[in-house]
Amino acid sequence: MGFWDVITGRTRPKQANLDALFAVPTAALTMQTSLGLVPTGDGAVCYRAAAGAGFAGTQNDVVELLGASESAPTVTTSVDEFGFTWLSVDHEPLDPANPDITGLVTDLHAVNTTLEMNGFGPGLLCSLIAFSGADGRRVALIYLYKQGTFYPFVPTGPQERDNLLEINVRTAIEGDLPVEKDLSRWLALWGAPGL
Repeated sequence: MGFWDVITGRTRPKQANLDALFAVPTAALTMQTSLGLVPTGDGAVCYRAAAGAGFAGTQNDVVELLGASESAPTVTTSVDEFGFTWLSVDHEPLDPANPDITGLVTDLHAVNTTLEMNGFGPGLLCSLIAFSGADGRRVALIYLYKQGTFYPFVPTGPQERDNLLEINVRTAIEGDLPVEKDLSRWLALWGAPGL
């Protein structure tokens, strides 16, 4: 940042560090041992779809890439009420005794990276990795693309969330992941896939 930027109040946005997604398996182990939350194998990437054949081709390439192997996850796209597209990646339910989510994390990283490399990075909003507890509660780790940080989201019903559990998850994972410090950025993602 230069002197003129400081005088005029301009700041540069923090660059996304997509490799931070690869730290999620470590955080998942922490969440399992300290809070009893296990990964479900479901995840999603949320973005603002661009108009045009270039974006449609890129999105189709991503879906084909993820579905290329024999053990490929189920990949679907949907549009929410705000016009954002969710590309959902659903792996088979994981073994609670050995919940390895590296495949899911790799898939989400591939989606983000492909969109970013093809010039659609400004449209990326977040990535979501779903967890569940023995009591059936659902928890999501959300990666904010534009901030380069994570935060937990725990919906408990329509337009209700469990703030205490969100704080407990934050406390548990802050040694493993870059956690969003500004609680006003902990957006409620009502109706997000996997929750």
